[in-house]
Formats: sequence, C-alpha cells, structure tokens
Amino acid sequence: MVMVTKVPPRPVAPGRLVRLLLAAGVTATTLAAVPQAAQAAPAAEGDAKSGGNTLTVAVSQSIDSLSPFLAQKLTSTSIHRLAYEYLTNYDPKDAKPIPGLATSWTSSPDKLTWTYTIRKDSKWSDGQQATAEDAAWTFTKMMTDENAATANGSFTSNFRKVSAPDPQTLVIELKKPQATMTALDVPIVPKHVWEKVGDFSKFNNDKQFPIVGNGPYVITDFKVDQYIKLKPNKSFWRGAPKFDELVFKYYKDGDAAVAALQKGEVSFVPNLTPAQADALKTAKNIKVNDAPGRRFFAIATNPGARSKDGKTFGNGHPALLDPAVRKALFLAVDRTAIVDKVFQGHAVEGEGYIPPRFGSYFWKPEGAQKLAYDPAKAEQVLDQAGYRKNGAGKRVGKDGRPLDFRILCHATDPNDKAIGKYLQEWWGKLGIGLKVECLDSVSDPWLKGDYDLAFDGWSVNPDPDYVLSIHTCGTLPATPKDSGATDNFICDRQFDTLYAQQAVEYDAAKRADLVKQMQSRLYDTGYMNIMAYPNALEAYRTDQIKSITTMPEAAGNLWGQDGYWSWWSAVPTASAGGSGSDGGSSTGVIVGIGAAVVVVVGLGVLLGLRRRSTADDRE
Repeated sequence: MVMVTKVPPRPVAPGRLVRLLLAAGVTATTLAAVPQAAQAAPAAEGDAKSGGNTLTVAVSQSIDSLSPFLAQKLTSTSIHRLAYEYLTNYDPKDAKPIPGLATSWTSSPDKLTWTYTIRKDSKWSDGQQATAEDAAWTFTKMMTDENAATANGSFTSNFRKVSAPDPQTLVIELKKPQATMTALDVPIVPKHVWEKVGDFSKFNNDKQFPIVGNGPYVITDFKVDQYIKLKPNKSFWRGAPKFDELVFKYYKDGDAAVAALQKGEVSFVPNLTPAQADALKTAKNIKVNDAPGRRFFAIATNPGARSKDGKTFGNGHPALLDPAVRKALFLAVDRTAIVDKVFQGHAVEGEGYIPPRFGSYFWKPEGAQKLAYDPAKAEQVLDQAGYRKNGAGKRVGKDGRPLDFRILCHATDPNDKAIGKYLQEWWGKLGIGLKVECLDSVSDPWLKGDYDLAFDGWSVNPDPDYVLSIHTCGTLPATPKDSGATDNFICDRQFDTLYAQQAVEYDAAKRADLVKQMQSRLYDTGYMNIMAYPNALEAYRTDQIKSITTMPEAAGNLWGQDGYWSWWSAVPTASAGGSGSDGGSSTGVIVGIGAAVVVVVGLGVLLGLRRRSTADDRE
C-alpha cells in the first residue's frame, strides 16, 4: 500500500521523551551561511564512484511514480520535495510553517477564504515564471480529476474553488474551515507542461528529461531500480545546492549499500541496522547519526478489503474480522523485546499512531485500555471467543478452520524478517500459525487485498492530517480495480467523524485532543498494532560531506525530511571537489555537523507515509 508523508508522506515536530533526544554522536549544532554551488564537470554515471562533486545516496525503496499526482512512497515524495515547491515549507528548526512558493498568507474572518501571495522570484527550470496560475491549475486538476487526486486528494476534497486573480495572488475558497491550510503538502507543477497530459492514472512523468520543476534540484535521468539523477536548479530562489549532482542509487541489499559507503562509492546510507551502525562508528571518514525518527513500525490487519461501491475482494482470513482474535494477537506481541532485541535500543516502544517526536499529538493508552504483553490473557481471550485447540494444538474456529495467517514482509527490510520470527514463536504458543511472505514488492497483493497481515509503517508529517486520512472511508478505492489512497482498507464511521471534526478545528489544543481520540479509536479496533518508533539510524562520509542540515536541527534526521533541507544545504569537502569555504550568495543556513555527528540517509524500507510506507514503504 501507499505509505506518505506524504508519504507522506510517508512522514516533524519536536520530540517528547527525553530518551528520544539522546541522539548518539550528535553534538551542538552551529549555523553558517550556505556557500554558492561550485561549477564542475559533468558528474559520473550512477554506478560510478561517488566523488568529484557528486552526492550519492543509497536507497532500497523503488520509485512508485515520478508523477507528483501518483507518488506515495517515501523515496518518491522525497525526490518531489527537491524538484517542486509547495506553497509552504517547514522550518528545519521546529517544523513551523514558513514561506515556500507563497511568501505570505491570510484568511478571511470565517476561515473560508485563504489568500496566498506567490513569490516573484521563482522560475521553472525551463525559464518560465512560476505563478499563481500554476498553483490554481494544480489544485483545480486534483479537484476535477479523480486520478490526479490519487496521492494528495485529501488536501483538496474540501476546496470549493481555486483561482488566480493575478500572477502573484492565489485564492482558495473552502466549503468549511480546514486546519491544514498552512500545511498543504502538495507539489505545485507547471501548468504549461502538465495541461498537455491526458490520462493522469497512466502518466508516470518518466519518459522525457530533464523534468521541469522549480525546486532546488532538476531531475535529469532515471532508470528503474538503478538510479535517479538530479542537477542543481541554478535559478532556485533560495540559492542553488552546492553539489553538482545528486544521485539516488538503488541497493536491494542493505549490506551492499554499507559496503559501498565504506568504499566511498556512496556518500550516505539510511535505515542502518544496529549491527551496521556499530561497525561504522569506528570506520575512517564515516559519521553515524542516531536520532529520534518520524516513523512508526506496525502490523496492519486486513479488515476485509472493500471498495466504495460496496464490493468486497481479496482473500484475507475471516477470523481477523473478529475483534477477539485481533485483541489476542495484540496481547501476544512483546514490544519491549522488539525494541531491545531487534532494534537493540535504537527505537522507542510503540503505543499510539503518532510518534513521540510530535509532542502535542502523541497519545498512549492508559489503564485498562492498554494491551500490555500478556500471553496468558491472550489464551483466555481466544478460549472465551470459542477458538479452541484441537488435538494437534492448533487453534480452530467454529467452522473448523485453523488460525493460520500470512504476513506480508518487505524482503529488503531485515526488521520485518527478524520480527516475523518472533511473531511465529509468540503466536505459535497460542496455537496460531504464521507464514512470513517476504517479497521484493508487496504492492500487488496488498492492493488486491490478498493478505491477512502486513508489516506497515509511515513517516508522519508535522501536521498529522494526511497520515490519519489514509484510514478514512473516503480513501477506499472506487472499485476493486482501483488503488485509492487507503493504507489497508480501514473504514470506521467513528474514526471518520473524529477526522472530520479535527479537520475544521483551528484551536490547537482542541484539535490535538481530537487527534488523540482518533488514535484511541484506531488502537481499540485492533487493525493497527504500532510496535515501535525506530530511530533514524544513518551514516555519511565526512570526506565527501563537510556539513549538512538535520531536521529538527537539534538531534534530527537527514533522510526523509519534511522539506529539502538536507540535500539542498549539503556542502562538499575540499577533497570531494568543494571549495570548503563558506563564501557565496545563498541565503539559507546549514547545521554544522561536529566531530561526533553522523548523518545517515534512509534506505526507505517500509512505506514510508511523504508519508507512507505500507506496501513498499510509504513516505
């Protein structure tokens, strides 16, 4: 499934727990002016040794689409943040809304009309001026074409009308107040290019390069599951990036990516295992960053795949429709063991849907609601619900069918495999069988509803609206042949009611309370079992990268940020072809990575929620 951040994912507000702030190796940050990007000879091919003035990032997640209207995986949406501007961005210090394509914004007293002033100094990479008309066309297309609303339609479903009275003025009229108007995570595209597109469901934007955009980078080349290349946008209004080329290189195997980092063939590797991180801490010219993450790691249960037209499909096990079975599975998952043994302490035990990093929205179950690890109680719940053990010790339903489940596993994610073994052991003691099905791509069976359970995960944005929206009835596919924007087919009217209430609530405290109620409801249904909040465990070469911005600036991550700060701000070392000085005319700021700081770019494995990460890792 599509996972966010939107991606989006998926997919970063300040952290909440003190232990989350203990970022290994990260010292106090310093701010310095961003130097002007140096001119350099053309960079080497994607499979060449990283160097000269090329920044190479290892990734393990496939690109689902280069169309901003379709992309939902973390790698894809992260690249779109580099290629296109949004109306607003997030401050790398504290994730508060700051100007993007829009320099300012105001709302009418009734909050139903929002007016944005569009900057005059943003140009498309083909030389044409970016205007309010581009933004109006982008949003209107999403409002009028269901296919164009595939990835980000939740942001525009409440829009009544979008207009551009003049090149610098964008007006959005709403049906009812909408709390996300300063957090519309939608890439704005050039009208003069995209108005020529016919079927948005089939256009992946991957045939003609360079791709026209107005972000800090321009996409220049792409080969499926090999690499995607970008060059600096020399006219970017914040100033051009410092590296002459940015390459995202695909590695199916995480150990191979780490070996490439050690050889200097890549500059940055994300989603390290604890063992890999430990091995790299003593490696020459390599820094490891262990920071609070913006993702959650979960088990998703097939609630009975269905579409908006009322048709059911897929082959999910019917026993999982019973709340008692889901509760028993919940009770038989030892989250403490997962954090200690699988993540080796580089994670926080899972509770609510929103990670602790987003303090005001973080929720955790208390008292009788909390389903702590209790296998004896799990046995009792199954017995009382009529799922008895047969002579072979297998749990069976009233129909005599054994409780043998399948769980979709990402073949590129070692955490999926490791946790799968623990689940087989824990659930096996209950008399429940589990087959761990590890695939290179879990998208096909997931979209078809051909699964019982699946390892899931999303990157959460500073505003949680998107990652909550993927569990609403409105995101179900229109028909079984469509994909929709749902994570795993959840459709709960109580959850939907709370979602609608938070979407129009401007009072921060009241909205946060509604978001917590939504998490409580999601927890009680048992369709989502949040097991852990993994740290951002990543590493980069200090002989290639002199400095780079983390988000948040204090103990933050580099890969999968809500913005383009890391790759836009990265400064090459003198040995990598950079000037090593801080001279130049760029206006941004960067975070100086001290002797103990390490940056790791994520090999996006789970969905990773712009946001997503279900089927192959949403943003």
